[in-house]
Amino acid sequence: MALKVIKENCTGCGLCVDVCAYSGIKINDEGVAEVTESCILCGQCVDVCPAGALMMEEKKATVEDISDYKGVMVFVEHEFGKIHSVSFELLGKGREIADNLGVSLSAMLIGAEGDSMALEVARYNVDTLYVCNSTWLKDYQTNTYVAEAENIIRTYKPEIVLIGATTLGRDFAGALAARLKTGLTADCTELSVDMEKRLLLQTRPAFGGNIMATIISPNRRPQMATVRPKVMAMPEPVKNPIAKVIQVQPVSGPQDMLLDILEFIPDTAGTVNLADADIIVSGGRGMKGQENFSMLFELAELLGGAVGASRAAVDSGWMPYAHQVGQTGRTVRPKLYIACGISGAIQHLAGMQTSENIVAINKDPDAPIFKVATFGIVGDLFKVVPELIRQIKGKKQQTAC
Repeated sequence: MALKVIKENCTGCGLCVDVCAYSGIKINDEGVAEVTESCILCGQCVDVCPAGALMMEEKKATVEDISDYKGVMVFVEHEFGKIHSVSFELLGKGREIADNLGVSLSAMLIGAEGDSMALEVARYNVDTLYVCNSTWLKDYQTNTYVAEAENIIRTYKPEIVLIGATTLGRDFAGALAARLKTGLTADCTELSVDMEKRLLLQTRPAFGGNIMATIISPNRRPQMATVRPKVMAMPEPVKNPIAKVIQVQPVSGPQDMLLDILEFIPDTAGTVNLADADIIVSGGRGMKGQENFSMLFELAELLGGAVGASRAAVDSGWMPYAHQVGQTGRTVRPKLYIACGISGAIQHLAGMQTSENIVAINKDPDAPIFKVATFGIVGDLFKVVPELIRQIKGKKQQTAC
């Protein structure tokens, strides 16, 4: 949409300026209305113009020739020579999508030690691996990495690009999509394909996590999506990888580095490693207060697990944000997830529904959490959890004897 001024009709009355709350229109030196950069296309000025000098004009979306784009590509994220697990998860999902579309799966590896990591990436059933090596690419910087990725994508034209929704990945994906002038769907919880139209169906929670929206990019390529760690299953590596490795010459240089990284100081503050926990005990609004989380910590300690929380519990100040599980917190995939007093809002389910086993404890038999639960206990958590603790302690004492 665009706001168009029909100059010959404009009388310069200024009613449009008076009604605009955003300074989106002004009367210029010629006495004619002129649209400014602040215009949000609300259309109020059009409604009040007595001379019919303003109109909303529809702009047709430009359709790119997308016939040359084929294949699925995954951005391999790494730090200090270690590949992020989300990259392997995306290679597994990418392989599935590529096989469904009948195309190849590729990966791009940008850095200073790409050759040493190439074999590890190849073990995850990649057809082609594009490696861009250089000393100035040792540490991630937005402009250099985006320049190299843009060059690889424009040269080899994948129709789908998948990136991990990590701190680095979010920065990288947004800048890359802007350079490529294509769409990007962030924090996807599900990816599938419309086979007839060759469209990537990108599903993610929307409107505060109240609905699941499926987003498509029909007119631009590549179709880009970011996915959080632990959302997709970790694939099994193949024994005899046959990936073709292509060395890509860098297009950036040391002069393109905007920062000098002098030292990396790791965060030594105590953090909760929910992502790697095999067992998580989480509490929600039903915990009724911060003091009641002590029983969850006791249960988690007995099981050798970690404690999580729903957004409601964190927003209430009962638990720190580092413990939050859900679309606006951590995405987890433990072997056992115990949900205590959690109703099961969509945004919370998005962060834990792929857990191997889910035990839900809630007094409301109609709570949505039971729809994804492996085992459900309808009851008062303040009776159920202490009984669980008592039973586990009893079993441990018997074993010790």
